Amino acid sequence: MLSFDCISNRANQWFFSLLQWREKHIKERDFVVMLAFIIGILCGFAALVFKWLIHFISSSLLLNIDVTGGNYLYLLYPLVGIIIASCYVRYVVKDNISHGVTKVLYAISQNKSRLKAHNCYTSVVASSITIGFGGSVGAEGPIVYTGAAIGSNIGQAFRLSPRVLMLLVGCGAAAGLSGIFKAPLAGALFTLEVLMLDLTTVTVMPLLISSVTAATVAYVFTGYDVQFFFTQSENFLPVRIPYAIILGILCGFVSLYFIRVINMMETFYGSIKNHWKKGAIGGILLAILIFVFPPLYGEGYGVITSMLNGDPAAALNGSVFYGDRHLPWVIALYVLCVTLAKAFATSSTNGAGGVGGTFAPALYVGSMAGFCFAFTLNNIGFDIDLSVKNFALMGMAGVMSGVMHAPLMAIFLTAELTGGYDLFLPLLIVSTISYGTIKVFEPYSIYAMRLAKRGELLTHHKDKSVLRLLKINSVIENDFIPVTPDMNLKAMVDVISRSNRNLFPVVDCDEKLMGVVLLDDIRNIMFRPDLYKRMYVSKFMSMPPAKIRIGDPMEDVMKTFDRTGAWNLPVVDENDKYVGFVSKSKIFNSYRRVLRHYSED
Repeated sequence: MLSFDCISNRANQWFFSLLQWREKHIKERDFVVMLAFIIGILCGFAALVFKWLIHFISSSLLLNIDVTGGNYLYLLYPLVGIIIASCYVRYVVKDNISHGVTKVLYAISQNKSRLKAHNCYTSVVASSITIGFGGSVGAEGPIVYTGAAIGSNIGQAFRLSPRVLMLLVGCGAAAGLSGIFKAPLAGALFTLEVLMLDLTTVTVMPLLISSVTAATVAYVFTGYDVQFFFTQSENFLPVRIPYAIILGILCGFVSLYFIRVINMMETFYGSIKNHWKKGAIGGILLAILIFVFPPLYGEGYGVITSMLNGDPAAALNGSVFYGDRHLPWVIALYVLCVTLAKAFATSSTNGAGGVGGTFAPALYVGSMAGFCFAFTLNNIGFDIDLSVKNFALMGMAGVMSGVMHAPLMAIFLTAELTGGYDLFLPLLIVSTISYGTIKVFEPYSIYAMRLAKRGELLTHHKDKSVLRLLKINSVIENDFIPVTPDMNLKAMVDVISRSNRNLFPVVDCDEKLMGVVLLDDIRNIMFRPDLYKRMYVSKFMSMPPAKIRIGDPMEDVMKTFDRTGAWNLPVVDENDKYVGFVSKSKIFNSYRRVLRHYSED
């Protein structure tokens, strides 16, 4: 019998032969298109499994829920789900899989688009448990993470370059979103606007193929119904445009509120070091919020559908306020409270150890905000008759645009989710104005801001993006001969004779950088033998105009070069120990190489 090692070696040899055959017979561009199709199929099935798991868990738990009053099971289910999901992540996965879209952005910007193999399924499992048990988060972030990991690992298996890996990660992300929402255009636009991949002739075809393929898989197995049932019973008239403009501004501020609360609560939970204490605080807060406001349970897609069909009273089902569902002011106040509480529920779910995204919560808050805006204006005594259904739909696009900083994706996603293409103009108005409003206060999306603060974000700004792809370690030069402060001029001249550099770092006995010696500064004394024994390095060394830290982003390094006018700068570690030098010429050469590599069309 063949041993396992023998079988493994033969499999590796066969696969290596396949790679060589592919390189000889299939062009890389054609091969990427083929892989995009495969990624689309895999991500489509991953989305189907994900949705089935969430529905199975949720429907099993809510089978006996009473819609005519409060349910104390809402105090139990979310806490149990968070405990299970948290233990799974902590003891089985043993890796941080939260903030999926941010992790994808980090992989693109800082890790050459490489994601771990377990990311192809772990987020699906953990998020299914979290959402199925009532966690107030969305499935879209995890499925984007899963799809991106599928694309990344397929690319790694075929030994593709980081440039192609980046594209395959985008294909996976687009396919994941397209598969779970049946929204192929929105999936592709998500990759372009949120993941910030450049739109070129190379990227557009694979993105569309993977996105359309995943959506086709979803349509084949789940039918052609849209995600949210919406029928437009009232046309949008030009006289409603001023109200659409006001709603756009309102959605911008609602998006700002949502982002600020999420960040505030993340900081709060991040300050709690004890894992179990964090889980208890977040889980209990979430359970209380869901008990008081049952619409916060899970993704909330049923509530969104109720808003889009003009049935806000359904939001009071299962709550202690069920008996007052016929009172307009109770409905308006209740929907407003749910809108404000959603950000706390979402952040508490993730903060306590659950796994989920902010995609669906943004849609949820948008539908609530749009409905509340129109419903309130209709009931305050003015002769206004706004369609609450239309404005709920427009609110979805507005808040999505503001939170994600993706106005085009928000427009097409809302239209594809609901079939509301007849409202394209007001969707465009609300989405654009909301985006413009929040840009005044927040320059980055909820996903990108964490990386932007650390200078680790890859953006459409080509110059900054290339600099962020460069690492300081790759441009450090180490062929400079160090000297010590107590060396005399004779020893210094001997060092100069052995060096091909005109710059010498001065270090102490602990290898800490004390200064530098420039050949031009001692040229007038280096040929005077009478000074050889009397002049020491400590007398003629000088301080460098600045120091570069080993962990500094390349963008900051270039700013330092511009500020000082220097051509070479020393690099030190966190203890001020000398590491080497960086030069403008080396950085420029590396810059051109990376720019050419990632811009091939």
